Parts: sequence; structure tokens; C-alpha cells
Amino acid sequence: MRLLTTLTLTFASGLALAQPAQNAEYQAQARALIAPFAQELLATVKQAMAQGGPQNAVMACQALAPSIAQKHSRQPWTIGRTALKVRNPNNRPDAWEREVLERFAREAAAGKPVAGLSHGEVVDGEYRYMQAIATGEPCLACHGKNIDKDLLALLDQRYPGDQARGFALGELRGAFTLRRPLGDGSGE
Repeated sequence: MRLLTTLTLTFASGLALAQPAQNAEYQAQARALIAPFAQELLATVKQAMAQGGPQNAVMACQALAPSIAQKHSRQPWTIGRTALKVRNPNNRPDAWEREVLERFAREAAAGKPVAGLSHGEVVDGEYRYMQAIATGEPCLACHGKNIDKDLLALLDQRYPGDQARGFALGELRGAFTLRRPLGDGSGE
């Protein structure tokens, strides 16, 4: 009996030590996926702005952002964006994402730099990770406090119920959100 107890405790402690190491690996993988995704999104917006101003950027973002997210979602990872104030209703946060975004908002209000906010954990058999997005200069034309009235009309037409307005430089705009099944990702 003592041997069985010792083996059980040894096995359980090995699992407990393995999870933080696995989570650190997942976190590194998630972070590595975010940078190229963010770069392509920003490049797409900047190119559209250069070719036709903010109105062109709105149309390009609406048409291309979902396919860019799909392109950067590499098995077993799924990547996307969410926010407390969304423009596209398809990007609404689920309960876990909302909780993390609200934590980010509290930390930002307490003076923590938005760019350094991230969180990852195991939730319902998946590793989930979020990294905050600070409102950058290119974002302000469409998400800032002084949006051109013609652009506002286009936003209202393309995104009825748009909430993603009124941001200032550096404020929490939203977050990248990633998820993957635990293990090798094969679902087994």
C-alpha cells in the first residue's frame, strides 16, 4: 500500500511540474504567432490608408482581417482579436476573454503599460492566451475621438452598433486571443 501511495504521489507531482513547463511552451508559441499576425494587419491598414485614406482602410479591414486571422491560425492554434468595445460583432469576447479584458483594463487604469499585459491559462481542455493591444497612431483615424463625419457615416453603414470609437493613443484597444487543445493538438 505504501508503495502504491508513493508511486501515485510521485506521478502526480511529476504532472504538476510538467504543466507549468508545458504552459511556458504554449505561451512562447502563442507569442510567436502574434507578431506576424499583428504586422500583416497593420501593413494592410497602412497600405489601404496610403491608397485611399481611412475610408479605404475601413473597407480593407472589414474584407481582409478575417482571412488574415485564418491565414495566421496554424494547427493546432486559432488566433483572433477581441475587445470590450467591438466594431465587428463576430469579435465579441466570450466569458473568459471578457474576464481577461476586464483585468487588463483594471491593470491599465492602475498604471501598468498596456503593451506589457498578457495572460495565459488552461481552460476547459485548452490552453488560452491573450495579449493586450494598445491603441496606436494608425488606429486613431478610425477608432479615435475625432473621427471624420464622412468616415463615421461609412462606419455606421458597415458596422451598425459599432462601439470601437473614442480611444486615445496608448489606451487598451483590445487583445489578441489564441487557443489550442492541450497535448499534441490532434484532439486525441
